[in-house]
Amino acid sequence: MSVLFFIYIIALLFSFFVVGAVLGALFTRTPTGKTVLATVRKRLRVLMFGWEFPPFNSGGLGVACLGITKALSDKDVDVVFVMPKRLPDAVPFAKMISADIDNATVDMKRFDIKYAFNSPVLPYDSSKTFTRREDALLYEDGTPVYGSDIISEARRYARFGAAIAKKEPHDFVYAHDWLAFGAGAEAKQVSGKPFIAHIHSTEFDRTGDNPDPRIAQMEYDGLHRADRVVAVSERTKHAVTSRYAVPADKVHVVHNGIDETTAPAAGITTIRLSALKKAGYKLVLFLGRITIQKGPDYFIRAARRVIDHDPDVLFIMAGSGDMEHQMMHLAASMGIADKILFPGFLRGADQYEAYKLADLFVVPSVSEPFGLTVLESMYLGTPVIVSKQSGVAEAVEHALKVDFWDIEKMADLMLSVLESPEFRKELSKKSIAEAAVLTWNKTADGLRAVMDGFATT
Repeated sequence: MSVLFFIYIIALLFSFFVVGAVLGALFTRTPTGKTVLATVRKRLRVLMFGWEFPPFNSGGLGVACLGITKALSDKDVDVVFVMPKRLPDAVPFAKMISADIDNATVDMKRFDIKYAFNSPVLPYDSSKTFTRREDALLYEDGTPVYGSDIISEARRYARFGAAIAKKEPHDFVYAHDWLAFGAGAEAKQVSGKPFIAHIHSTEFDRTGDNPDPRIAQMEYDGLHRADRVVAVSERTKHAVTSRYAVPADKVHVVHNGIDETTAPAAGITTIRLSALKKAGYKLVLFLGRITIQKGPDYFIRAARRVIDHDPDVLFIMAGSGDMEHQMMHLAASMGIADKILFPGFLRGADQYEAYKLADLFVVPSVSEPFGLTVLESMYLGTPVIVSKQSGVAEAVEHALKVDFWDIEKMADLMLSVLESPEFRKELSKKSIAEAAVLTWNKTADGLRAVMDGFATT
């Protein structure tokens, strides 16, 4: 026999060994009882409807959309993200080909923003604030807006969703919050694909017991037309099941996350809080919409008590909203107008500076579905006091928690952090460690599990 013959035999045996090893691995049972082959996931295509996406966002909804979409792209999910806005000619993270309604495409690594129709509506505008904004009726180039209020804009978006669903191949329809629920439901009607409604905030969170009945009805319709509902917290799940009678087994809780994708980053700032720190002041930060939902008045009333004990504390109320001027008057009436700064809505490097230089971050929300700002603060090492009425309170351990209405205890907690550098340092260390595991990757695992669940039902 020739040497070549023996080489062929050895190669053949080696091939059998390799094939056997691969098959053995594929059919080996995992701790869940399934074979590896059974757990291999196919790549999914998701047609996702949202209302904003950074840097074209005004709050946490857009941040969540970015974190979720980016993380899903690493979970064998291809996302076509639809948003109801005209995108600008250039953005720092994407290549803009066109802003036309038929062929607007933005390539972004493993997902595309492919369609947008013109709308100036912010995600949490009310019908009143929208109709009285004269600049909202025309675009920069003079193009008229078709809808004159937020409700008609959302309904127009719904019709657009049906048209997109006819053109874009997808395995799932996905929509974020009530403004996009109609578009998601219409897309499902066209394609027949499963529809997942992701609710970040309910109308009752935003308004208390005085909801706009039209918005509440659109939330109700979207949640009931969806095949699955994703809620950002157990608190939100309870609101969905109790307010809208959605079956509990239809609602899946998936907490938001934080990582370098969405965390505020350092850069050139304009607010220069470092000068205040150098002057010896301690800084307490409120950052969010200045509306009844966020409890800004409780923050100021607690501030009054803290200042009585320590006049070297300054309070920063960063944000904007319909209660901003009211809070300025409240601070003045309480004699602490010189102790509270109102820098307006902060973004990017200014937001980063506010978190990093603050000695304490306070979230006194009356009703908060989640509270992404808490994770942002913890990620950057700033201790947090959060109201027990916030969904994020159920997701974090190393944040101090208090009822929003208990301003005496809120003030006591502030002082306990401000007056003890060691306690503050310990909270900071634990906050960073906890935020490091509450990632968008973990969020995406939960969302992918919801999608995979359709194959087993």
